[in-house]
Amino acid sequence: MPNMRYVILKGQDELFFVEMPSDYAYQLSALNLRLNKEIDKLTAAGKPQLPLAVAECDHLDLLQESLSIQGGLEYINELEQAFASLNEKEYPLISLLTEIRALQAQLEQWYEEEAQ
Repeated sequence: MPNMRYVILKGQDELFFVEMPSDYAYQLSALNLRLNKEIDKLTAAGKPQLPLAVAECDHLDLLQESLSIQGGLEYINELEQAFASLNEKEYPLISLLTEIRALQAQLEQWYEEEAQ
């Protein structure tokens, strides 16, 4: 069983829990903080609403049935799609997409290796 960590993200009215391989949880937290710092600089309409990374932990037991844990690769794929769909003309969006896609590639490789 691989070591996993949980990144806890806070949206406007809810918490999100993302399960990540322990070696990559910090990267997701750092990426999230960078995206939150840069999102206001985007001029495109339809900017994604980003939750803010507020904590990481090794073990997570959810006590509310309405809450769920999302897989890291699923989360990063959704993030990539949200940013790739933007029609940004002013801000160099490619730099943010490069960071998202780098973590996406690392996670894909990690999951492939775990499957073997």
